[in-house]
Amino acid sequence: MSGTGGPRLTVDGTGLRVAVVAASWHEVIMNGLLGGARRGLRDAAVDHALTVRVPGTFELPVAATRLATDPHIDAVIALGVVIRGGTPHFDYICQAATSGLTQVSVRTGIPIGFGVLTCENEQQALDRAGLPGSTEDKGQQAATAAVATALALRPWPQQRCGPDRTKPLDQAKEPRPPRGRMKRGT
Repeated sequence: MSGTGGPRLTVDGTGLRVAVVAASWHEVIMNGLLGGARRGLRDAAVDHALTVRVPGTFELPVAATRLATDPHIDAVIALGVVIRGGTPHFDYICQAATSGLTQVSVRTGIPIGFGVLTCENEQQALDRAGLPGSTEDKGQQAATAAVATALALRPWPQQRCGPDRTKPLDQAKEPRPPRGRMKRGT
C-alpha cells in the first residue's frame, strides 16, 4: 500500500536555496502539490525558494537541468501529474520524466525531489496531492526529501561542471549558435 513505511524526516534547511519546477496540467492537483512543497520548505526553514512553471510533466527535466546547473541552487523539487488514459502516451511521459529527472540529478549532483504522480485515475492523484481530504502529501514529501538529501551531501561540496563535463561551470564555454541569418548554398 502506498503511503506506508516512509521515513519521518525533520530537517533544518536554513540557508539552502531551492527551486521548485511544476507542471501545469491538472490544475487542482498541481495546486495541492505546490502547496505541499511550500509547506515542506517552510517546515524545513528554507526561505530562499523560487517556483518555475512549465506546461507539462514532459518539460520537467529540461527545466530542472537549467535550475540544477545554476550555482545558486542547492536542490530542485520537480512536481507533476500524469493520469493513465487509453493510449500508451502515459507510459512514454512517465518514462521520459523519470529517466530525465534521474539523469539531471546524477549528472549535476544536485538533489531532485521527485514529486511526480503517476496514477491510474484522477482520484488516486487527488488522494496524494496534499489537498483537504487527501491521504498523502507528495509535494511535501518531495520537498523534505530534496532538502534532506542536500543536507546529507553538504560535507562533500559539489564542483559543478559545464557541458563538456571536464571544467567547472565558470570556466566552461558553451558552444554558441551562429548569429544572424544562415546562407543558403548555391
